[in-house]
Formats: sequence, structure tokens, C-alpha cells
Amino acid sequence: MLKPPMPANEAGRLRTLQLYKVLDTGAEKALDDLTRLAARICGTSIALISLIDKDRQWFKSNVGLDASETPRDVAFCAHAILDDTLFVVDDATQDSRFADNPLVTSAPNIRFYAGAPLTMADGHALGTLCVIDRKPRHLTDEQREALETLRHAVVTQLELRRALDDFKAVQSMLNMCAWCRSVKKPDGGWRPLHEYVMQVELVTHGICPSCAKTAFEED
Repeated sequence: MLKPPMPANEAGRLRTLQLYKVLDTGAEKALDDLTRLAARICGTSIALISLIDKDRQWFKSNVGLDASETPRDVAFCAHAILDDTLFVVDDATQDSRFADNPLVTSAPNIRFYAGAPLTMADGHALGTLCVIDRKPRHLTDEQREALETLRHAVVTQLELRRALDDFKAVQSMLNMCAWCRSVKKPDGGWRPLHEYVMQVELVTHGICPSCAKTAFEED
């Protein structure tokens, strides 16, 4: 069995994964719907949204597999995140990288795998949207295109999830109207959130090293 190599950007990738605060969270219908759609379109018995942590792959969404995670060393998805293209294994028993993988030689008896990397805006792949079957198969061009489209939809959902968390954090720090999202000013007046934010020149809750470097260069 060929253990998956570590991505060159592994340290940054793990930092990004932590920023999205999605590991070990509950099921979410919007993501489960996309996973079920991937399985239906590709005609597979299993579909997953898999996130690759330091030593494990963890399933945010799971259709057809009785597991919540596996070791990273045996994860097909850990190979798939090495590139931003669709990673396909038509028959794992005929592939030297996976023929003796325990996920192939025993339950769930993987034969077919196709993983579409979930590459975020900063270029880091957090995991995959993947489809799996217990028999060899081949994706059509239309199925490949659909899987690519669905992976972008999953990324969008993860981005929206993070944006909502960020907004809730901002809301907790400001005296904000729950209805129109205006912010109460020190003089007692109200101002739309976007106008209020545009007036702020200094963010006090921390910025990443890349942003800090840019800020210092501008100064």
C-alpha cells in the first residue's frame, strides 16, 4: 500500500482547515443534499464529504458508509487533495497504490473511487467530495462534469458557513439591530453595517501573518 504523500503546503492547509471550524460538527442538510446528489448522478452506493485532518479523514457528510472517520494513512482522499483535478481509480484491485489497502481488502471493499478536491479561496484543499462503489466502474464525461460542479457547490457552502460564523462574531461585539443590521453609534444614532465598517481603520481581534505583512507595508 502506498501511503499518501504530504502536500507541500500542509502546515498552511491545516491552519485553513481549523479556521473553518467544521471538524466534528453535526450534519447539515445543505451539504447532505449535495452528497446524495453526487451519489445519484454517479450511480454509486457511497458518497462523502471528507476532510483531511492531521492524522485522520473525517466525514462531514456521509451517504452509504457506516463510519465517521478513518486513519489518514489509508484514505484515498489524502491522495486526491494533492492536486486540484478529479482523482479517479476505476478498479482499486488493479491499482498498485491501493490493491492491498485495508479499505479495499476488507470492508467497505472499495473498488471504484472518484474524489473532487475542495479547494478554498486561499488555494488549500481541505478534503474532497468523493463517490465510491464496491464494484469497478467508469465515469462518463457528463458525470465528471457534474462532480466538478457539485464540488464547487460544496466549497460555496463551506465559505457561506464560515462567513455566517464571522458575522455572528461581529454581531456579538456590536450593538446591532437584529432586523435591519444597522449598528448603534456612540452618539445614539444608527448606521448601516457596511458604512460603519468602512469607517473602522484598525481591526483589533487579530489578523493572519500575510495580512499583517501587507498592513505594515502600507504603513
